Amino acid sequence: MSHRSFVWICLLPLAVVTAAFFLLPMAHLVLTGAEGPRGLEGYFAIVTEPRYRTTLINTVALAAATTLATLAIATVAGMFLQRHRFPGRAVLIAMLTFPLAFPGVVIGFLIILLAGRQGLIGDISNRLIGEKLVFAYSIQGLFLGYLYFSIPRVILTIMAAVQKLDTRLEEAARSLGASPFAVQRDVVLPALVPAFIASGAIAFATAMGAFGTAFTLATNIDVLPMLIYTEFTLAANFSTAAALSVGLGLISWAMLALARSLSGGTVAATG
Repeated sequence: MSHRSFVWICLLPLAVVTAAFFLLPMAHLVLTGAEGPRGLEGYFAIVTEPRYRTTLINTVALAAATTLATLAIATVAGMFLQRHRFPGRAVLIAMLTFPLAFPGVVIGFLIILLAGRQGLIGDISNRLIGEKLVFAYSIQGLFLGYLYFSIPRVILTIMAAVQKLDTRLEEAARSLGASPFAVQRDVVLPALVPAFIASGAIAFATAMGAFGTAFTLATNIDVLPMLIYTEFTLAANFSTAAALSVGLGLISWAMLALARSLSGGTVAATG
């Protein structure tokens, strides 16, 4: 048996799995989206129909806000945890990454326990100002839930990128009289840009498609995963649900592809 034949035989299981669980379902989804009364025009409903367009804007804005907040929090925390050693550090890192083990529904339930009608924040505010603060079922609660499961995904990438940084560049900048703030601004943060792009894209795509948390919390707002769910289950509008799914997938895929091209396939600058 030639080497080429051996390679093709080894790749055969991967080809079968890819075709059966990715290519065929995706092809069927695209065809289903075009089987509606408007045909291919149904794919443009996500931007032409006012309700769908508003939902798209809400979803993109929420995902973008989650990404920016996650990057800000995870950058500070990741740099501190990677550069400092102290008692309980391993426990703290484990706690910060623990939400990776939670499904979206559990995270939504935690937000309800925190900011729901019987939540902790409502009890505290009721005692302090005589009024319950309830925001678990609004866009603020959904933002908090998305932030909760996005931080672990980003902070691990940031920590790995900080570990690979060439500390000699920082030492050189300090030796030339740069202040600590200038070192961070001019040396560290630019070197972490590829990690910001890569982890930010993952956070954005995850927030765009998160369903479990939205299913639990999105009572007063519409986001695309919930809209697809209602079109599919309640309205039995399979073609619209499929078209919206394709649109959601294309947006997430485009963001990931853009991030890969901008990051150049690297995570961070190294020495």
